Amino acid sequence: MPAMVVFGRRWRIASDDLVFPGAFELFIRAVWWIVTLVVYTNHKGRFDCQGGTYLHNYLVVLLVLLGVIILTLCAIVYISAQGTIMNPGPRRSVPALVYLRALLYVPELVWACLGAVWVSDSSTGCKPEEVGAVIAAVVSSWIILLSMAVGVLVVFDPLGSQRPGAPPDAPRGVRDLESSESSQLFYTAHTVASRVWESRLRLLCCCLPQDNNHRAAFSSIAQLVSGFFLDTDLVPSDIAAGLALLHQEQDKMEHCRDPDEVLSHSPSSPIREDLEVELEKAAHFMKFAAAAYGWPLYVYSNPLTGLCKLSGDCCRSRQAEYDLVGGDSLGCHFTSILQSTGLQYRDFIHISFHNQIYEIPFYVALDHKREAVLVAVRGTLSLKDVLTDLSAECENLSVEGVSGTCYAHKGISQAAHYIYKRLVNDGILSQAFNIAPEYKLVICGHSLGAGAASLLAVLLRSTHPTLQCYAFSPPGACFWLLFSHFHWFVFCFCRLSIPNMEDLKRRLLKMVSNCSKPKYKILMRGCWYELFGGDPDDFPTELENRREEVLNQPLLGEESLLVQRSNTYQSLSSDDSPAHPTHLPLYLPGCILHITEDGPARRHCFAPVRYRAEWSSETSFRNVLISPRMVADHMPDVVLRALRSLTREQPFALCPSSTSNSHLNVI
Repeated sequence: MPAMVVFGRRWRIASDDLVFPGAFELFIRAVWWIVTLVVYTNHKGRFDCQGGTYLHNYLVVLLVLLGVIILTLCAIVYISAQGTIMNPGPRRSVPALVYLRALLYVPELVWACLGAVWVSDSSTGCKPEEVGAVIAAVVSSWIILLSMAVGVLVVFDPLGSQRPGAPPDAPRGVRDLESSESSQLFYTAHTVASRVWESRLRLLCCCLPQDNNHRAAFSSIAQLVSGFFLDTDLVPSDIAAGLALLHQEQDKMEHCRDPDEVLSHSPSSPIREDLEVELEKAAHFMKFAAAAYGWPLYVYSNPLTGLCKLSGDCCRSRQAEYDLVGGDSLGCHFTSILQSTGLQYRDFIHISFHNQIYEIPFYVALDHKREAVLVAVRGTLSLKDVLTDLSAECENLSVEGVSGTCYAHKGISQAAHYIYKRLVNDGILSQAFNIAPEYKLVICGHSLGAGAASLLAVLLRSTHPTLQCYAFSPPGACFWLLFSHFHWFVFCFCRLSIPNMEDLKRRLLKMVSNCSKPKYKILMRGCWYELFGGDPDDFPTELENRREEVLNQPLLGEESLLVQRSNTYQSLSSDDSPAHPTHLPLYLPGCILHITEDGPARRHCFAPVRYRAEWSSETSFRNVLISPRMVADHMPDVVLRALRSLTREQPFALCPSSTSNSHLNVI
């Protein structure tokens, strides 16, 4: 930070990012130089083959060229390792060294071509080791040149073209004029960035149909992604270093935290009984939510026996059964659902694995054990589901019987309305309650399916006032209006939401701004900490007064597109919450049960896992926590395993509700 400006444009790389690639190339060049020197020394004066004189001159020039490149790389690595992320001053000569290193590629390319010509035309009669040395030099040169070309494409920033700002010594009127134009420049940059990201999404999703829904989703996601880091000058390595610092800071604060104060309750305590009952229900319904993923999750969860159990039924025609449940696009999914849930095929009312953007799979079945008409919604499993997830802007949600304006996550809202229309307009729920009129309605889902299930419950509340919704690991943003009177239970709450990501960006900026270590040390320590553990580094946690004034300005180069002050950096020197949030905060209503691993943060791979369950509130999930297991812990099989462990073996701590005790600490 800031991004390096060379060849008249910004790149997605900073001047302190050249330590590792430079050191790697330096090692390769040093070995290459030593091998060439050995070959030249052993055959000096004995190049008596047809092209011996040419070979002698070739090796001499190659040694000199490699020596100059090695010296240049040493300077690049040394200078790039100086300073800190926020202090690029000691690295101001890096661009000049980059120009020099780029210039040295020209003679290297020429010499590689000359070496190839000599091998093909003049190597007759020369010793094999001499010819092999030249061939190795030519191949190595081309590999390095090709790697450099790929690297340039990787760090190329389509938005990196520069428009010079006003110089520091310019008259005040010029600077004011430049400042007045910055809003228009920012809008232009955002527009261009949106187009670039939309093109990337179209390329990534080239196999998907380019209908109106997909085009709208591409545009919406591009607007969201392009504007996230637009007001900063972060490069990918800055983000990686910030995440490493945040994880160690979280662990350090966890180690310093006082032990939880948990009130003791007898086994007959209403709080404990309520929690145990709900855990049993949650484990039961999570089984159906996981089954909605179909055969991929079943095979993943049963790697040794899954294929064998499914193969026979998948190959056998079950058209009559499919007609009975009225499904579509079933394939092996129906068999896996039968295996996972233990239901009979006659218990299913409808199964749909139709999947498009804003249209996610679900099934409806009769759960005789709990006397419920069960609607299970599948979570994210396909690229189309990812696009639904990322369509995260707010849209109005019309709820019957609720006054006031309601907003919801667009992708989840569209998916919920799709299922609602299928259930109501196609008569699926009517068919189910005609068979079992005394049953209650239960809706469940995991991840994206949990968010859709929550909104679906809102839509069906007026006609089914006693329904229950069990949402497992839902997105952290579904509603703007809370329905506190609704009987829901939300398990393993997911922290991912746009406001939480904005908060993560601010905390990340604060960490990299405070750290006084060079980036390469942060990344090396972070990798070691993630792989082998140990004690977290003692990084500062508060802003230093001498840096607050600097942080009020964007951390951008002199010739940045942004001239006005950045809201992201303005908020760093104030309180933890920005005065004007850029995105409307969305919440998920209901009773939240937080389940975490109990015990040390790091354990042996085969050590038994103990879990802890406690009531919590939405306000406890306003921050994103960094963990190497954050993705694995979100998986449906892990959630199901945790719930089954809590209900069967009881190796867990039960904590009272946070509504009645202010001392509750969320882990």
